[in-house]
Amino acid sequence: MPMKKPSILILGAGYGGLMTAVRLQNMLGQGEADITLVNKHDYHYQTTLLHEIAAGTGEERRICLPIQNVIDSRRVRFIKDTVVEIREKERQVFLCHNEPIQYDYLVVALGFEPATFGIPGIAEHALAIRSLNAAKQIRNHLETRVAELATAASTGDPLTIVIGGAGFTGIEFIGELVDQVPHWCAKYRVTRERVRVICVEAGPGLLPGFQPSLAAYARRSLEARGVAFYFNTRICSVDERGVSLEGKDGGKRIEPATVIWTGGVQGNRLACGATFEAVRGRIPVTPDLRMSGQDRVFVIGDCASYTSPGAERPFPPTAQIAVLQAITCARNLQILVRGGKKLEPFAPKLKGAIASLGARDGVGLVMGLSLRGKLAILFKEIVDSRYLFMLGGIRLALQKSKLGGGEVERQ
Repeated sequence: MPMKKPSILILGAGYGGLMTAVRLQNMLGQGEADITLVNKHDYHYQTTLLHEIAAGTGEERRICLPIQNVIDSRRVRFIKDTVVEIREKERQVFLCHNEPIQYDYLVVALGFEPATFGIPGIAEHALAIRSLNAAKQIRNHLETRVAELATAASTGDPLTIVIGGAGFTGIEFIGELVDQVPHWCAKYRVTRERVRVICVEAGPGLLPGFQPSLAAYARRSLEARGVAFYFNTRICSVDERGVSLEGKDGGKRIEPATVIWTGGVQGNRLACGATFEAVRGRIPVTPDLRMSGQDRVFVIGDCASYTSPGAERPFPPTAQIAVLQAITCARNLQILVRGGKKLEPFAPKLKGAIASLGARDGVGLVMGLSLRGKLAILFKEIVDSRYLFMLGGIRLALQKSKLGGGEVERQ
């Protein structure tokens, strides 16, 4: 009697999950394992570009790609559905519309959700760039608010947009937003001065982790385009009218205000806390990316928390880390499927980081080289193209990337 093929179940088709599936379909023979990928949508989108959709400067068709165009359906079975429960003891995953799936090996890559840190009103009254649909809602909401200024008295309240958080997502969103606001103002015949953009950050500066000189450059670039920064200031509550702050200058109230929350993320709650024990919203993993005591469960991407030996903090939940974890995860699954025991540790060689400040400006550190301005944007486009190449080869890279002609015109 032939031996039963091991089954591998991958939950989530974000950077980590989809890359794991693509690597496995290339690394394993057709009859070596049953691979199943589950995702709530039948498309994958680049979350690192969602800020462009939210600000109205990017187009959905450039950042999205059908999952079936990337995976080999002869080697990977794709199921469009929502995960509702994971039963680790029974090795079963329950879905919203399909029958439960049994697995031998599980890869948890369910992505992120906003971390509100218990701040009253954030979940109910602030907007967050948490998904493609949420990003489109932010774009539509902001443009509608600008349009409403055209019919309001010129002496009335301005439109005040408050961005909570000056990390990567917040700063990249602000850069796109201040590029787009003048276009909206011209479209609806509203003076630019009637739209205020304020960034509130609890820490002493923006882009923590970047060189001070690069962070200072980013601040100057955004302030020159009308952004006001409140550092060492916390959002203490948000309501339907506006936001209350506390910080070095005492309490402050901004209303009316539209609040966009970019202050942090945590792993998907279904896995992180509801099923597996989590620490600060993420599941601790061992060097081979498995859960401690769970030899058949891998956790990668935003759901995973791994601190390398000698480091003080876990790796940040970035796309770069998710892709690198996917490569290690796929390799370790190949080893297990083929009967091996010694797995590879996750030891990433990070290339650096680049933050865009709009379409024509950015800052970054790549292979020890500090980048500013258009050169930083060029390198960012190269990084995006490389990711697409890793997923689908040169054809996908040329089709979707800006370097390959995939750039869309600004609205």
